[in-house]
Amino acid sequence: MAETKEQRLAREIYAQVGGMGNVNKVIHCMTRVRMDIKDPAAVDIVGLKKIDGVLGVVEEETLQVVLGPGIVNKVAKEMVKMAGVGLGETIPVQAAAAGGSTSGREEAERRAAITKADQKKKNNTPFKRALKSIANIFVPLIPAFVGAGIIGGIASVLQNMLTAGTLSGESWVTIVLVLNIIKNGLFGFLNIYVGINAAKVFGATEGLGGVVAGIVYLSGMTPEMPLPNIFTGGDLAAGQGGIIGVVFAVFLLSIVEKALRKVVPDAIDVIVTPTISLLLIGLVTIFLIMPIAGVISSSLVGAITWVLNVGGAFAGFILGLFFLPMVMFGLHQVLTPIHIEMIASQGMTLLLPILAMAGGGQVGASLALWVKCRKNKQLTNMIKGSLPVGILGIGEPLIYAVTLPLGRPFITACIGGGIGGAVIGGIGGIGATAIGPSGVALIPLIFGHMWWGYVLGLLAAYVGGFIVTYFFGVPKEAMEPTELPSTEE
Repeated sequence: MAETKEQRLAREIYAQVGGMGNVNKVIHCMTRVRMDIKDPAAVDIVGLKKIDGVLGVVEEETLQVVLGPGIVNKVAKEMVKMAGVGLGETIPVQAAAAGGSTSGREEAERRAAITKADQKKKNNTPFKRALKSIANIFVPLIPAFVGAGIIGGIASVLQNMLTAGTLSGESWVTIVLVLNIIKNGLFGFLNIYVGINAAKVFGATEGLGGVVAGIVYLSGMTPEMPLPNIFTGGDLAAGQGGIIGVVFAVFLLSIVEKALRKVVPDAIDVIVTPTISLLLIGLVTIFLIMPIAGVISSSLVGAITWVLNVGGAFAGFILGLFFLPMVMFGLHQVLTPIHIEMIASQGMTLLLPILAMAGGGQVGASLALWVKCRKNKQLTNMIKGSLPVGILGIGEPLIYAVTLPLGRPFITACIGGGIGGAVIGGIGGIGATAIGPSGVALIPLIFGHMWWGYVLGLLAAYVGGFIVTYFFGVPKEAMEPTELPSTEE
């Protein structure tokens, strides 16, 4: 049987990272295969980037190979299939040994790579590790956010049309109801999903993490018998503290559970450890974490709203300008809890449409490169492959395959994103009702009738990124003629 593209990519990626024996775990997000590497010195980064189908490589705590949406799921599944494990599971020594040996590079090159890896470890600060952990909690939920967000956006559009009288009839009301039920399959129980993922990241029992997160809903509490907020003297509200409270509570759960397992005898561990952990963290969550996290959440939302209201176009420009670097370092998922809290408290997130302009700037920059570098067949071929998903709001293929390798276009793309953000911030009141993709795909999620403002900002980002890149962001070497490699080899 002929080798499929996914099988070839899986095999070649393993070969360039030092063999299966150098990989501890394999997971993936929407566009990247993420690997826990045992010996960074055994990884051939240059070789990885040269693999046909690889759009870029990110060296962080995990080695990330950018492949693009759709295919990344298939390649990751092929990789774990070769190892005989599931996604996120540790590759056993036996499978690793069967998968191939580590690289046999010269000692000098190996020492240089070790030095580079050591330098990276020095820069791996506790703050960066904390941000990475928070991001890892939400990465597995991105497909759910996209799917549920788009469904919820369609429901919002139909509901607006029903309210305006454009649509009528019980059948449309039923359709909206069904779409919202599907959407709420995620957003109605989001705390629990986050609690399970947080437990996995922090090293706690996943089921206990889900239970701790479920406590935040205060199931069983009634208006006649409310629980007190010991800080304000008022009543606790179900969901108070939201995602931020859940993450912190599960973090404490991991500490308590690990400490108990060190002292509780194995014979009674399955009874004592979960019981004490849940009781202790449950009480702390209800009477301490929920009130405190509630204040933090509302303060964050209030501060961002104030900045956008006061800063207007300037605030929008700054946010749009700096979002691409966050995407580049994989830190953009850290903002997810803020989006969720804004949606929960205000019905929409004012932040997401502004940040979405960064992708628009990239699309404009790539179009400028396409026009000015049309003789560079290799570059224009990558642009053609990456541009459609970029327009739909997935910008990583354009970042790692087009703008970032050329340097200046990445900067001008950021400026284009800032221009779009300035338009969104200047108009004001443009928010998304759910978390979903950016770009054109975010239009159905825009709150109320403000979709026109979002489209205007997106067009401004396209035009701004194009103009700034066309006149200031195209390196001379990018305009040199190249041909596509021959397929007859």
